Amino acid sequence: MLASVPPMGWNSWDCYGASVNEETVRRNAEYMAKYLKPFGWEYVVVDIEWYQPTAATHEYIPFAALNMDEYGRLIPAENRFPSAAGGKGFGPLAEFVHSLGLKFGIHIMRGLPRMAAHQHLPIYGSRYTCSDAANPADVCAWNPDMYGLRADTPAAKAYYDRLFQLYAEWGVDFVKCDDIAREYPRCAREIELISEASRNCGREIVLSLSPGPAPLERAEHLKKYANMWRITDDFWDEWPLLLGMFERAEKWCIHSGPGHWPDADMLPVGALRQCYPDHPRGNWTQFTEAEQRTMMTLWCMMRSPLMIGGELTKNDPFTLSLLTNKELLEIEKNTAASRPLCRDEKSCVWCAYRQDGNRYVAAFNLSEESQTIRVSPESLEATPRTAKELWTGRQSMDSALEANLGPHDVALWAVEI
Repeated sequence: MLASVPPMGWNSWDCYGASVNEETVRRNAEYMAKYLKPFGWEYVVVDIEWYQPTAATHEYIPFAALNMDEYGRLIPAENRFPSAAGGKGFGPLAEFVHSLGLKFGIHIMRGLPRMAAHQHLPIYGSRYTCSDAANPADVCAWNPDMYGLRADTPAAKAYYDRLFQLYAEWGVDFVKCDDIAREYPRCAREIELISEASRNCGREIVLSLSPGPAPLERAEHLKKYANMWRITDDFWDEWPLLLGMFERAEKWCIHSGPGHWPDADMLPVGALRQCYPDHPRGNWTQFTEAEQRTMMTLWCMMRSPLMIGGELTKNDPFTLSLLTNKELLEIEKNTAASRPLCRDEKSCVWCAYRQDGNRYVAAFNLSEESQTIRVSPESLEATPRTAKELWTGRQSMDSALEANLGPHDVALWAVEI
């Protein structure tokens, strides 16, 4: 099954915004293959505006000229992705990523380039033009590159079908489609068209929908038509955003399962905002080490996809250890029915169940002060025989799980019942 466990990889947005280039992608892919692949990390994803020759930061240039083929399909800017020259598209870069034993992904915006509609370019292999498919009244509020499509027309279906056929030819394994996950109800049919195109293109492609928050009441539709979808707007290295994720995780965790995963967004760890020489928030994550442990633990307990946001080659020992905690990452692959046991303003306790009947238990200190959190056998509905704390490696024979935690920190136990 496609995406039978939550996808794990790297995405260029947090560190390079719209300015990512081929050298950066190759460098991070090589690092992933060397240091992270043995732990399950495998996707290398090129985020937004790889088709815009002058993109330089996280900002978009309205109405910039975009690179596209004669059928209105966006193609990589050759000044940023030299291997795309000669009409090769992302084929050579995907081949390089595959040669490392990894998988290749790209970001797209919903719809088609407004330039393609204005020029009435033909849709490959059909009798329609891009202007037949485009809806000029449907424009993304934060990036005007594209027109949405009139999803009830055969022209719209033809455009998405031919688009994903091109991605299959390039060797794309993952597509992050933006300006869509929170745009219900107007984009419901367009989600279906994109899903059908990705599933019928002749190649297995994980389909991810952004940005959030996706509407909870549309969970069943999302589970049917996407492999992952954002449950939040862009997530950055700010404690209030992380604190707010506990409520989102609690609401969405029951919808996690093979082939469909609520997505808490990228992990802003390590070297961020690398496209700015002097960003006011700096070029390194603002999360404390405790907050990073909390984030990683919550994402794994709710079984969110994991996408690293930092420049991998600048990882320090702590960041690398965070991403290579094998026992933590096992929670992503080998648990079910994860849920919070309790949550209040100061603390939260989650439990995830293994197939062998044993458990993972996480105790989070959500407060600004140190506190001791105790998890009783009664709350687990079972008495632990042994427990191992996975961040420190400490073994415990106590039937009650207890930890003295600093502000925003977590204890995570693998519990044998």
